[in-house]
Amino acid sequence: AAPEGRRAGPMPEFLPAELRAAKAKFEQFVAEELLPLERALDADPQAVVPAEVRQAVRQRSKAAGFWDTLRRRGVGALEGTVLHEALACRNLRVGRFVFGPGAGMLAKAEGPLRAEYTEAVLAGEKTGAFGFTEPEDIDRSRQTSATLSADGASLSVTGQKSYVTGGAIADFVLVLANVKGSDGSRRGTAMVLVDRVLPGVTIEREFTSMDGGPSHAFMRFGDVRVPAWHVVGSIGEGLPKALNQIGHIRLALAAEAVGLSMWAIGYVEKHLQAPHRSGSPLATKEGVRLRLADLRIEVFAARSMLYRAARLVDSGEDATQEVAATKVFTTEVVGRVVDSAVQLAGGNALVRGHPLEHLYRRVRSMRLTEGASDLLRINLAKAKLASNRGRL
Repeated sequence: AAPEGRRAGPMPEFLPAELRAAKAKFEQFVAEELLPLERALDADPQAVVPAEVRQAVRQRSKAAGFWDTLRRRGVGALEGTVLHEALACRNLRVGRFVFGPGAGMLAKAEGPLRAEYTEAVLAGEKTGAFGFTEPEDIDRSRQTSATLSADGASLSVTGQKSYVTGGAIADFVLVLANVKGSDGSRRGTAMVLVDRVLPGVTIEREFTSMDGGPSHAFMRFGDVRVPAWHVVGSIGEGLPKALNQIGHIRLALAAEAVGLSMWAIGYVEKHLQAPHRSGSPLATKEGVRLRLADLRIEVFAARSMLYRAARLVDSGEDATQEVAATKVFTTEVVGRVVDSAVQLAGGNALVRGHPLEHLYRRVRSMRLTEGASDLLRINLAKAKLASNRGRL
């Protein structure tokens, strides 16, 4: 609770009363409903969570009112941050099945696009993937394009996306494409919804990532025809919509990174205070204490940055640069924290199946997901020097 005389604010210690209550209720749900399911899982962190367990998590989440929490009207970035962080603090494999899918870029869709896709996504009947990344050896002239028909009633999508997360099992892909008129004129970028089973859509390669993420795909589109109403929003809004969507995901990813950092520190603190073969706990060693102190300092800074960024988003101001900076810092911090935790825990942490071994691979991907760290650094500097955007 906020101390007497202190005004509620965005930092963890001074959250508004209703948000503190929501967090407490969620933490109780995690402890009472999710932990028993987690403990019953296969000991190998890489093992697939059985379908019946995933379904049980969804049912319990719906019954407790958390399934659709993050997509309700009025739920802001700060509340989403609090819940994502609280869940990550437990480092549960079943945690990724707690929150229902958001509409994402389809949230403001209207007409048949909303009726056939947005509502199906929200009901859990369809899943989508995001096609943003072009192959590294493709120049701009050969990037994915969508050509309007002469009457403007349809588009023909041609190109490829090299890393479509979950693309091999998604029902549709939102493809970022450069739109051209039937006369070859440039019309701008657009997000175009393409059903995965349409003629011309092929999965060239399916792969998993080092963090255990399954069913990613290299997808190719060969003259795939879709109706014009499959454009999300308007032609010319494609890149801004994509970047806005990535911004929301980046903040959630940053909250997850901070929560996992807190879990790792808690784990290593217990290890350091346990009896040791040397005769005294490792926590009594000055060098060990110095390293632990550095980890706690970094996570304190990362958590402070996270909550400030969430507040800026909720203020309605443009916080694109601040969210990007937060994503870079928090994901790099969790990498250093887990790396040091492995070092402090010793050789057992390298054994396959150890929670730190799995976490080490999981957090490494965060520095690449939704924007590689160095690319975001370049964008941050460019935004400030060219457009005077970004705060300190």
